[in-house]
Amino acid sequence: MKKFIAFASVLTLLVSCGKTSDKGELVGVKGKKWHPEKPYGMTLVPGGAFIMGKSDDDLANVQDAPTKTVTVRSFYMDETEITNSEYRQFVEWVKDSIIRVRLAIMAEDTGAKPGSGKGKGGGIGDFAFADQDPAKMTPYDKYMYENYYSVGSDDDPYAGRRLNRKAKLITDTKKYPDEQYVEVMDSMYLPPSEAYNGLRTIDVNKLVFRHSWMDIQKAAKAKKGKRSDFIKTEVTPVYPDTTVWIKDFAYSYNEPMHNDYFWHQAYGDYPVVGVNWKQAKAFCAWRTLNKNAFIKAKQKGRNQINSFRLPTEAEWEYAARGGLESATYPWGGPYTKSDRGCFLANFKPNRGDYAADEALYTVEAKSFAPNAYNLYNMSGNVAEWTDSSYDASAYEYVSTMNPNVPDTSNKRKVVRGGSWKDVSYFLQVGTRDFEYQDTARSYIGFRTVQDYMGTQTTGNGKSKIPSRKR
Repeated sequence: MKKFIAFASVLTLLVSCGKTSDKGELVGVKGKKWHPEKPYGMTLVPGGAFIMGKSDDDLANVQDAPTKTVTVRSFYMDETEITNSEYRQFVEWVKDSIIRVRLAIMAEDTGAKPGSGKGKGGGIGDFAFADQDPAKMTPYDKYMYENYYSVGSDDDPYAGRRLNRKAKLITDTKKYPDEQYVEVMDSMYLPPSEAYNGLRTIDVNKLVFRHSWMDIQKAAKAKKGKRSDFIKTEVTPVYPDTTVWIKDFAYSYNEPMHNDYFWHQAYGDYPVVGVNWKQAKAFCAWRTLNKNAFIKAKQKGRNQINSFRLPTEAEWEYAARGGLESATYPWGGPYTKSDRGCFLANFKPNRGDYAADEALYTVEAKSFAPNAYNLYNMSGNVAEWTDSSYDASAYEYVSTMNPNVPDTSNKRKVVRGGSWKDVSYFLQVGTRDFEYQDTARSYIGFRTVQDYMGTQTTGNGKSKIPSRKR
């Protein structure tokens, strides 16, 4: 007790005698620099209230979307669906990381020291873990390595280890530096017995992305439990299922789409498909990680960004309406043609006539006119995953503030917007549909959102809410 009193006295003395510019007043604590910026390729959707649900008669008699006035907060949304090119950036990052991890493990197993390859493709040592040299560690890095990273975790013995990303990967087989490098690279490709026509093909089953997230809903409702009880780790294969172009259509020739659609640059600006709900979630986690890694390395002293994620069902419908109250489509309606007789979206206008709208399958993600929020193809082209679980009676019980059904036990996830192979009913902004979270389709893609930091924008007014002055 005496020690505590003595410590408190010293603390009081330090606070009283220490230099400060607050003059003893309550001035708050300044945090890191915050630079509000619009994420690349996104547009701001100002929050506000709208009437969610079917605007017209429920001709299909589904009875799952009665009208309900709800309010959503402001958020940024991708102007287009995530394209093949953008998703390939994710796949390439995963492939690059896995190769570097395998090279680093090989270097450690063979005793190759960091930099022993002299940084010029001289050997496996160029790719050794960056934390293998204690002399170059900060006290913090050394402590973390000795107590955590050197032993890893139960499911990942190399968790926390730092990769050397400065060393350039060598892809030309003629320039492989040593046998260890050859062995690692060979492990990433299909064996010759599974290849054909002399093609050297990457084994896409090895392209998996590991990330963790916290089940905040479960944690908030739990009466007790450790933080670790609510942290979930996902290991997700990231390569799209290109066979959907075959499986989705019986007695149909779609082999060219299966062979070329995802990887060929001719389709780089087309929306990615064959991605299930979990893969879309993994993409969001990677996009957040990738941006924050850049900020940590290049923009020190700046706050990291908040997470990218899938939109909730209500957010998607609010954004699709583009500020038009009770509209049938993003452009208003009730017709799918303009006053000049041109179709306003990519869908199946007539029975069997997919090309009536001048598109056979998908079209470039930035096609047709955007809605009032500058969002392209919110109806048609590809349907889009949302973060919400599907329940036919959800509108009866969800909150009127940022409504959502985040039920992890419900594997049916809401899909919105209709696609190139759907009739106009599914293009209506109030039409609800679903697919199982582990199912990929040739007509389902996604786009991401990011919460707007602050509340000073609203879609119910023509300008920002003025700040209140005291």
